[in-house]
Amino acid sequence: MAHSQFELLRQRRFLPYFVVQALGAFNDNVYRQAIIGLIGAMALAGTLSQDTQALYTQLAPAIFIIPYFLFSATAGQIAEKLEKQKLIVITTTMEIAVMSLAAIGFVLQSMPILLVALFGTGLQSTLFGPVKYSILPSVLKPEELTGGNGLVEMGTSIAILVGMIFGGLIFQLAGERGPHVAAVTIILLAIAGNAVARRIPEIDAGEPELKVSWNIARESWHIWQLTRKQLAVRNAILGVSWFWFIGTVLTAQLPMYAIHNLGGAQALYIFALALFSIGVGVGSIWCERLSGRVVEIGLVPLGAFGVSAFLLDLYFARPGQALANNLSVMQFVQAPGSWRIMLDLTGIGLFTGFFVVPLFALIQSRSPKHELARVIAGMNIQNAMFIVAAALIGIALQRYLGWTIPQVFLALAIANTLVAIWIFTIVPEFLMRFLSWLLVRTLYRLRLHGIEKHVPDEGAALLVCNHVSYMDALILSACIPRPARFVMYYKIFNIPVMRWIFKTAKAIPIAGARENPEIMQRAFDAVDAALAEGELVCIFPEGALTKDGDIAPFKSGVEKILQRAAARGQQVPVVPMALKNMWGSMWSKRDSRLGQMRVPRRLRAHIEVVAGEPMPFNSTAEMLEAKVRELRGDAA
Repeated sequence: MAHSQFELLRQRRFLPYFVVQALGAFNDNVYRQAIIGLIGAMALAGTLSQDTQALYTQLAPAIFIIPYFLFSATAGQIAEKLEKQKLIVITTTMEIAVMSLAAIGFVLQSMPILLVALFGTGLQSTLFGPVKYSILPSVLKPEELTGGNGLVEMGTSIAILVGMIFGGLIFQLAGERGPHVAAVTIILLAIAGNAVARRIPEIDAGEPELKVSWNIARESWHIWQLTRKQLAVRNAILGVSWFWFIGTVLTAQLPMYAIHNLGGAQALYIFALALFSIGVGVGSIWCERLSGRVVEIGLVPLGAFGVSAFLLDLYFARPGQALANNLSVMQFVQAPGSWRIMLDLTGIGLFTGFFVVPLFALIQSRSPKHELARVIAGMNIQNAMFIVAAALIGIALQRYLGWTIPQVFLALAIANTLVAIWIFTIVPEFLMRFLSWLLVRTLYRLRLHGIEKHVPDEGAALLVCNHVSYMDALILSACIPRPARFVMYYKIFNIPVMRWIFKTAKAIPIAGARENPEIMQRAFDAVDAALAEGELVCIFPEGALTKDGDIAPFKSGVEKILQRAAARGQQVPVVPMALKNMWGSMWSKRDSRLGQMRVPRRLRAHIEVVAGEPMPFNSTAEMLEAKVRELRGDAA
């Protein structure tokens, strides 16, 4: 089993797909930059007037994005109905046809033909979009989703950057032969993408019996409704769309920012874009390490506020015009204060990666597999709306309100902070996960054993673990790839501040039969419902924190849970787990009086979480206790 996201690049289930999507992004940007190069060459040759040049430049983005509004609903249904590898081969074959038409446009230097082909590339991207992200949960395990999405975002951002550079150089280096070089290049890239697509393994359709409806308006509304079924998914999609809004505003300003505020031109614009893109790539890759190989949406608030902080500093780093003109990249790098601007551009990209990768992983993990492609299609429609809005707002702020580019960045920093606060207020799970992630990662260094192998990727299971400290539930939730419902003593559940975290995580408070039979009955009913829905439920069968570091006898409640499930026909597997090295934590009862917490002996302590093979549904409390003791060993 892979223990690093880069191991996925050696495996056929992921590598061909990764190469295909990167080649697609690369070719799209080579093509679009080559069009810009041709427009410039025709203008210099006098075959294209300045007004016509401006018209084509403004038309191109609109022509590319129109298909997302018109055909995303249809694309989502097709991606749900067809076997995914087959659909990828179809879309890459379509890319060959579109690029062949574009090649004719380059050879004939015909802008109308090139714009028709640009519409075709937008259509092809629309069809590929839903399968691009809906394929990942089918080929990756839950613990690989964050790393896989990080690789995809890294590959996409780097492919876009390199494609823009390569496409922009074609007419500079090839001169009069530029149109022919561009024509050959885009066809060869399309053929390469199609050849690699045929190496992708077959992947089952999400819903092969789905009847495709061609009513664009009705289906667009229907798939948009699918994106709103779950609050967390709905707001994760809103977060992704906001990511596109920020990216559009920022990248649209960079060409003029490089000239007026950095004192350079095209090369400095590419350099600034490279810093941002590299930041996105690095941030995307780091998500797996920071998340501990789970879908850690706690990184989303970190990413959001990090983006705001660096955008704010970018405004203060250079609020006015550049002090010099016509600077080369090296001259800019050596100029006073440039390091701060470079750090800000990279930091914006870095925290953007932290922001968007967990959102994609959450959408994929929380959406039903038979609806995921349509959910992604609905997200693409919303993304297109945010992109258009970002372009229009950017134009309005500068042309009609007279704002400078740094002022636009300042407004974007403020808007990003307000939007983030709003999202985290209506979906407190994001902020809850951030606080628990920060607490666990600050205090401990986790070592995991057997969790990926033994905790099931889907379906109901009961997790049983020894109970050492008040932090146990947070630590386990940071280790388990799927969301789990924790059953905990109601007095721990009601600890100030922690109560909000536990309640937001849908923990289930429980009490003893003599102490409060009503709370106990509600707890068993909630556990029944969660298991019936195919969720993970985690309990601490000791019933209380250990007072001496040893494991107390497991109570019969665990047997009652399994018997109730069996009575309704559900044989729930039981996964034994053990926490090691937690005795002595400031959150345990060692060396404390009356259970009071104390100053920790050491920060960033090494603790281990071990999972054993699932045990049958008819296991007794004694059997489970013995297994947990075996897993824990002597490391209390």
